Amino acid sequence: MTLSRLAQGVPTPVLCISTRTQPRVLQHHTQSAHQTTNIRRSLSTSKCKALSSFGVVETRTIQRSTRRTIARCESESDKDGGRLHNRRSAWDGGPVFRRSSSVDLDASHSAAPRSAPRQTLRATVNSNTTTPLITPARVATSSLFPNTQFCTPSAFRAFSSSSAAMAAQKIDGTAVAKRVREQLKAEISEKKTVNPRFQPCLKIVQVGDRSDSSTYVRMKLKAAEECGIACELIKFDESATEAEIIARVHALNNDPTVHGILVQLPLPSHVSEYAVTSAVLSEKDVDGFGTYNIGELAKRGGHPYFVPCTPKGVMVLLQEAGVDLKGKNAVVVGRSDIVGSPVSYLLKNADATVTVCHSRTKDLDSHLKNADVVVVAIGQPGFIRGEQLKPGAVVIDVGTNYIPDATKKSGQRLVGDVDFESALQVASFITPVPGGVGPMTVAMLLHNVVAAAVQTFDAEKQRHIVPLNLHLLDPVPSDIAISRAQAPKHVTQIAKEIGISPSELEPYGAYKAKVDLNLLKRLDHRRNGRYVVVTGITPTPLGEGKSTTTMGLAQALGAHVGRLTFANVRQPSQGPTFGIKGGAAGGGYSQVIPMDEFNMHLTGDIHAITAANNLLAAAIDTRMFHESTQKDAALYRRLVPVKNGKRAFPPILLRRLKKLGIDKTNPDDLTEEEVSRFARLDIDPDTITWRRVLDVNDRHLRGVVIGNAPTEKGHSRQTGFDISVASECMAILALSTDLADMRERLGRMVVASSRAGEPVTCDDLGAGGALTALMKDAIKPNLMQSLEGTPVFVHAGPFANISIGNSSILADKMALKLAGTEPDEDYSTKSGFVVTEAGFDFTMGGERFFNIKCRTSGLVPDVVVVVATIRALKVHGGGPPIAPGAPLSPVYREENVEILRKGCVNLAKHVANAKSYGVPVVVAINKFSTDTQAEIDVVREQAIKAGAEDAVLANHWAEGGKGAVDLANAVIAASEKPKELKLLYSLDGTVQERIEKIAREMYGAAEVEFSELAQQKVDLYTRQGFGNLPICIAKTQYSLSHDPDLKGAPTGFTVPIRDVRMAAGAGYLYALAADIQTIPGLPTAPGYLNVDVDMETGEIDGLF
Repeated sequence: MTLSRLAQGVPTPVLCISTRTQPRVLQHHTQSAHQTTNIRRSLSTSKCKALSSFGVVETRTIQRSTRRTIARCESESDKDGGRLHNRRSAWDGGPVFRRSSSVDLDASHSAAPRSAPRQTLRATVNSNTTTPLITPARVATSSLFPNTQFCTPSAFRAFSSSSAAMAAQKIDGTAVAKRVREQLKAEISEKKTVNPRFQPCLKIVQVGDRSDSSTYVRMKLKAAEECGIACELIKFDESATEAEIIARVHALNNDPTVHGILVQLPLPSHVSEYAVTSAVLSEKDVDGFGTYNIGELAKRGGHPYFVPCTPKGVMVLLQEAGVDLKGKNAVVVGRSDIVGSPVSYLLKNADATVTVCHSRTKDLDSHLKNADVVVVAIGQPGFIRGEQLKPGAVVIDVGTNYIPDATKKSGQRLVGDVDFESALQVASFITPVPGGVGPMTVAMLLHNVVAAAVQTFDAEKQRHIVPLNLHLLDPVPSDIAISRAQAPKHVTQIAKEIGISPSELEPYGAYKAKVDLNLLKRLDHRRNGRYVVVTGITPTPLGEGKSTTTMGLAQALGAHVGRLTFANVRQPSQGPTFGIKGGAAGGGYSQVIPMDEFNMHLTGDIHAITAANNLLAAAIDTRMFHESTQKDAALYRRLVPVKNGKRAFPPILLRRLKKLGIDKTNPDDLTEEEVSRFARLDIDPDTITWRRVLDVNDRHLRGVVIGNAPTEKGHSRQTGFDISVASECMAILALSTDLADMRERLGRMVVASSRAGEPVTCDDLGAGGALTALMKDAIKPNLMQSLEGTPVFVHAGPFANISIGNSSILADKMALKLAGTEPDEDYSTKSGFVVTEAGFDFTMGGERFFNIKCRTSGLVPDVVVVVATIRALKVHGGGPPIAPGAPLSPVYREENVEILRKGCVNLAKHVANAKSYGVPVVVAINKFSTDTQAEIDVVREQAIKAGAEDAVLANHWAEGGKGAVDLANAVIAASEKPKELKLLYSLDGTVQERIEKIAREMYGAAEVEFSELAQQKVDLYTRQGFGNLPICIAKTQYSLSHDPDLKGAPTGFTVPIRDVRMAAGAGYLYALAADIQTIPGLPTAPGYLNVDVDMETGEIDGLF
């Protein structure tokens, strides 16, 4: 058979033996048939049989005069024929060349004591020859280490075919472990050059002061330091409780800079090892013994995050020895969860036939005599002897036992579970103890840590949305029916797809969650994604689909174009939901789901705003009441009471001391004059601007008298209610950049003036901390999803006509980081999009987006999208008025190009306004079924004439993201255009100048007229130091002007400013134009008439 194989040119395993006394490196060589002349048999039949089980089918000796002894081995030819399948160590990285006539395989091993003379395996290469051990094309990486190749060559060794007189080759675990550490150090250094943030980090948790545990920990710390791995020991006292240890483990789980956690065992008896080790996150379980990792390892084709370190080291050493495990009989002696069982899983997965034995196994010798590979981990010194082994077997000794030895300084010696000297004479390869498996355990731990870091950094770039399919119906069903027909993804799945870690997510039920602000710190290094703001033309009372377009565009970009995209929208108020407008989830096949959860309560942010606002209102009236009924000393005594025999200022009131310039911290040190200034705010009731709020359209609360109860002793005053989303607390939520910023903003809110004309703030009342406590969860953005499963952030909901009308800065920043790119990613192709919405038309929400929100956040949008409908443009061209509930005029159902063209002046004005900020503009033509192609062409023509980059028809209401793909591509193209942000005004001029600038340039007004009250307010705020704040003008949304009846693009009108109020905490002044109301009323037929609950399912019906 051998000659036949040689004749066919098929490589044949040949082991050549020389009787020279020094071992040489075995060189891989292919020899054809004609080169085999003068070769003679040199081994007994029994020896050849031992080798044949490993694929060595013939053994020959070449005449020494040729100076070439060749050892050649083969497992099997590749399926594509002819190529040699190399049995080279997976750690080697070729090509590697040896130019030597004689090279020691391992000098230390060759010098090991021998019990009897024997033949020595030897291979030589002619000094004039250069023989590659392996070619680059043949380098195969390990299944355990698919991305790792080590560059130190190991000999290509067949198993020893000698008799008992021939010693086994020692597998030097110390040398292999050293190469592993060197490779890891090089890999870390290489990755740091690409990404300086790359820093593998291991945390070791040790409880108590066991000397052996401390020794092992020191070894790990030293090895980690040598490799460049950040490693820290977290040490607990012996008396630490299980709960304390697990709490710290959970904290490490949640730390994104920690890649591996190792609990050093054993733990004290009062602590459950299972409970503590199970607390380690599977992705950080670098020891590999957690339930998930062991379970996956035990499965055929399983995918554990990590393989336990010692078993992993065993497999590497087998690979280092060149052992082909396929079909071999492997016996594992020992069944522990630490070594025996995991090793058996690994051997099985390597296609070995595995038998697990132990100290009570019957007829153990028969199993060992049939074993090609023996792994021993039974914890008994010398348990396995050479005479029990099959000749030529590979022996891996995992045992670590100390036995008495008077010759040692310590009085003991470390030995394995195998009697080394007897096994050395029988085995082909064997691991010594010490110096075999032991060093590999730490090396494999470090390898797992680096792998964990690589997985973490790779995962940061593997963000991919799995879209939900839409089943489009015609005619389009109601919004609530569409929402209910779609099965949403669980919010944890959305979070996983976009790269939010579990520790950063706080689910509220199955489909909504809050996201922790720590995400911003974790992703601070990323370049922001692309930023798109959606605005609109001046709308009709029916709305023009701006929210629907926001959702449709986000669905198109995320589910159809393949760019990770977030829709960032405001949380809707329940006032309009139950009033005339309905919900704000979008519409048709472009909406946020579940829409009932979106429109009602959500996670309670508006309720938190309401509670905070009204607590402050109560604090104002209560403080006035108590000041009016007490003298200074009594008031001071109650504000700073004696507690436990000691008097101290509440920490929050130290802010007031600082504001008053009182540099004292002992309450008893204040003078009478200082006590009076500190304790008495002396609020002027006529200057109170703070009103109570609620999230209901209740027109009868616009003006009320409070304090009429007899208990208030005649301290009544006139005030009123605003809607909750008009509260300054809501604006602060939208404009805060972190929790600390929100705390400062809440504290500096001005609620009134003193009789001396000084501003009275929330912190003067001592309420800033309490308001922050009520809103501390509200500051976290809410995560939901669109109909097509793309992510949506819902956060803050300031009204657009009486407040800033934009979602939160924090939600935008969070989304921009999640949609952004890592330093080594290509921005042009990998960057995602954040599509946010500014309320009502561009002159309202859009103007405030730039001059207030962007001024505060420092963010600059890449594109402005202006949404237009042919219906609304016809209104601005002179069409009849549109009223909710009334039938539409035929003008809006039939083609009328002439009236449409006239109305396009409104679109042109909004495009021009948007372009004035230096950002590209795209017009989205929101398609209605009654629109004609001629009308669409007119709108496109006029939009581009006005300066838009493009004007695109979008049918997302009826088709979802599919209907907005052209719009998405236009936005992508526009986002590549250069931009240069130009804010409308600076903050250096007067308040009047800024208001006039907005009215003239944005609205088209000729001038602004200030009422006496408005002028008094402006003068007061200027004297108090607030004259340099940005401006928000509260006006009608149905006209560019203050008058809802002025359509198109009116000019020459005068804007009346009847009042100016201050939002010092939010950081702007807001002027009230004409008769704008700060709390809406309900219509004759409000939306709540349609709302009910299905008694069978508990589902809400009737929302729109």
